[in-house]
Amino acid sequence: MNSKAMVVAVSLTLAAGLGAGLAGCRIHVDKGSNGEDKNVQIDTPFGGMHVNTDQTTAADIGLPLYPGAEAVQGHDKNKSADVHMGFGEWQLRVRAASFQTKDSRDQVVAFYKQAMGKKYGDVIVCDHNQAVGTPTVTSEGLSCNDEKNPQVNMDNGYNSRGGGYEVKAGSKRHQHVVGFENSESGQTRFALVLLDLPAIVDKKSDKSD
Repeated sequence: MNSKAMVVAVSLTLAAGLGAGLAGCRIHVDKGSNGEDKNVQIDTPFGGMHVNTDQTTAADIGLPLYPGAEAVQGHDKNKSADVHMGFGEWQLRVRAASFQTKDSRDQVVAFYKQAMGKKYGDVIVCDHNQAVGTPTVTSEGLSCNDEKNPQVNMDNGYNSRGGGYEVKAGSKRHQHVVGFENSESGQTRFALVLLDLPAIVDKKSDKSD
């Protein structure tokens, strides 16, 4: 898959080698107008992986769009993606989209803290994986330093493993995240991310408690 077409990169050691030698494996790729892989579907007898790029909206992620914000553009394409991996009971879903506004980061943070609080309850703010203010953990157990999440890279420079500035709500398995990283030419760039992680995340958490 063309790495430039993949706005969201999900780093999972489980994925290594899954596709090798599977009987009945089917791969379907839709090309964009510029030749990049736009939609990729991989199906096997055990499950599959579907990747759709440049179609995800803020509403799909379950968050409102910041007033006046515009989608980050690249090669005449919106930078967004919807990734779904499923193997039996093991299911992973990542939806993400990248936007920009001329308003300051503080204005964007204040907007999403209020919007996320109304819809999803406790909201935490993280700076390089460290909590800023209170609360430091949501009522559902989500914190700033959870290293079990998949890695999410956006073309606006946001990298969840890089631990930039984030606003988060939800639980360890079901998260809504607004991430900030690189801003250019007076623009505040941010990524809206929805993470639905496998049930194994909760099981590991229970063992570590």
